[in-house]
Amino acid sequence: MQTRKEIAHNIYERLLSEKENLKTQFEASKDSIGYFFLDDLLPKDFATTVFNKFPDVSSVKQRKNLREFKYVAYKMNAYNPLLKEVLYAFQEDKVVDLITEVCGFKNVFPDKHLYAGGLSLMGKDNFLNPHIDNSHDKDRNRWRVLNLLYYVSPDWELENGGNLELWQHGLDAGPTVIESKFNRLAVMVTHQNSWHSVNKIEVDKLRCCVSNYYFSNEPSLATDKFHVTTFRGRPTEKLKDFVLKADASLRESVRKVFKKGIRENPHQYKDE
Repeated sequence: MQTRKEIAHNIYERLLSEKENLKTQFEASKDSIGYFFLDDLLPKDFATTVFNKFPDVSSVKQRKNLREFKYVAYKMNAYNPLLKEVLYAFQEDKVVDLITEVCGFKNVFPDKHLYAGGLSLMGKDNFLNPHIDNSHDKDRNRWRVLNLLYYVSPDWELENGGNLELWQHGLDAGPTVIESKFNRLAVMVTHQNSWHSVNKIEVDKLRCCVSNYYFSNEPSLATDKFHVTTFRGRPTEKLKDFVLKADASLRESVRKVFKKGIRENPHQYKDE
């Protein structure tokens, strides 16, 4: 089995080979929601193996409510050990430093606790409504600045749904769609205006993703303020939007009183 350092080396070399192209992608989008994506990140056979090692949905946590319908896995010692090595390969220093350079950031740190990171599995009818991510890490010390999504479902097609949507010009305009293509890495900036979503999956297949967040001592947007994860309805979901805005307002009020929330968020893990 490959170690995280070996996997990280392959990720680094692939990123380095396309560094200037990735910078160009990011520069073109940085004034709204900066992003880039890179295909064929790792050898095809290896990426297929990663997909085949994903846990069954029956052994992970389901999240199903008005905001989202998906499955998450973050207790990495409970799954095939290759998955942990791949996940933490994105946290190796040289990978973090190179992605940080492409995005023009400094002093960025990976999150060993996987606060909202880990593995994501989405099947038929699963979705993720437009939202902005929580602005901080689990201790509310550092700002969340980058979201890394590595897709590993073979033969995934745009028509399947389950694709990343970036609402670069707000929720009243259509989103930019980034296909959840097999062996693709997508990296996006997170801040108070980085509304993003995942459209509903239309097929009876699993869209599997390895997810990481990077944090910094400074926000990616100078005007950013603390905010909880905030969901909205899609433009056609007026009633749902009303309910989700009320929900976000209530949770924001709670966090003004209880800095770290009423209870500790269980979605975290410490690599041993």
